[in-house]
Amino acid sequence: MALPVVAVVGRPNVGKSTLFNKLVGQRLSIVEDTPGVTRDRIYAKAEWCGKNFMVVDTGGIEPKTDDHMLEQMRRQAELAIERADVIVLVTDLRSGVTANDLDVANMLQKSGKPIVLCVNKCDSIGEPPAEFYEFYNLGLGDPFAVSSLHGNGTGDLLDAVCAQFPEDTDNEEDAERIAVAVIGKPNVGKSSLINFLAGEERSIVANEAGTTRDAIDLPYENETGKYLFIDTAGIRKKSKISDDIEHYSVLRAFMAVDRAQVAVIIIDATTGFTEQDSKVAGYAHQQGKACIVCVNKWDLVEKDGKTMQEFQKKLENDFSFMSYVPFLFISAKNGQRVQKLFPLIQQVAANNAMRITTGRLNDVLAYATARVQPPTDKGKRLKIYYMTQASTQPPTFVFFVNRSDLFHFSYQRYLENQIRETFGLEGTPVRFIIRERGNDSGSKG
Repeated sequence: MALPVVAVVGRPNVGKSTLFNKLVGQRLSIVEDTPGVTRDRIYAKAEWCGKNFMVVDTGGIEPKTDDHMLEQMRRQAELAIERADVIVLVTDLRSGVTANDLDVANMLQKSGKPIVLCVNKCDSIGEPPAEFYEFYNLGLGDPFAVSSLHGNGTGDLLDAVCAQFPEDTDNEEDAERIAVAVIGKPNVGKSSLINFLAGEERSIVANEAGTTRDAIDLPYENETGKYLFIDTAGIRKKSKISDDIEHYSVLRAFMAVDRAQVAVIIIDATTGFTEQDSKVAGYAHQQGKACIVCVNKWDLVEKDGKTMQEFQKKLENDFSFMSYVPFLFISAKNGQRVQKLFPLIQQVAANNAMRITTGRLNDVLAYATARVQPPTDKGKRLKIYYMTQASTQPPTFVFFVNRSDLFHFSYQRYLENQIRETFGLEGTPVRFIIRERGNDSGSKG
């Protein structure tokens, strides 16, 4: 179920981040106004020849240094290496093999992981220069000449990387389970929920934030179905990530979301919604996962007859960017309402994987456009010829229109609401893809 992990490592200033961006096919920057989409994400999904995997960028490794920051960067890289299935060692043609390159190569060989050697900055086309062959001295086999700036040689590099991936070990039983990532900021009760389900002290529970350092998987089944719960370290604000281990705990938490079909977002009822909750939830939303918000420690809140209703109303406003998400008020410590979580997981997972026929979609589209006319601009009216569903997880719909610039966000939101009202789709984001067809000039009025 977990994607293979490729760690990109090397000493500073050899072009690791440029190669990383080239491999994942994008400059990692904010592409939409959604919480959780960060400018400096250190990992991303990539695909090559039908194989999906995760690429992890790391800080430069200085094997021997007294500098505290460089020491932390080295430790972060070591942690990435521990988690990786394949390691790409990036070197620099222009500077040749350095003593640090030799030290890093020795360190990587001790890991026992497959290593692919990349000689970066081979920017000229044709046979590599004589200096290239010096890199055989690292003892890592055939090096690959790459220009991460121009993309030359990255195909051969990726072929070598993918050849080292472990065989898919998922069995049918695992495939039947719904993978559920339990996420949230530190000390909101994620491990308490996992321990309640396990019936034992499966995770360390302490009041110190960040006790859980790694993801912990718990297979679980009951009368509602089979599940795989993934406990994660709490996701903290970057300014609070003070040590290297916690830095990679954040990486593992985000990777747990990528492994999962459903994200259960835990927030603390005693502190209420925080900005960091929006970051955690926003990442799951941006990844297209089915989502549930669990308000934990509800037993510690003083209540009257309207407390839950008022709390939920405020949360609906706080989570306005995820208007589809259901809320569940629980106490993980004593198990209050925890059993209600399972039918909800089944429901949102089914909605996330729902496929709707083109005929039914266009019936809804015809009704919606007759009820509220598509927008116009300077006498030109938006025409929506038809729509179809392109994919699931999340449900993604393609609209074929005469002019995409006329398909305003407000009208997209209106159509989304009509689709949700007709087909349910609680707990899952939806995606719209707009395609122009032909050069229809539109109609007046």
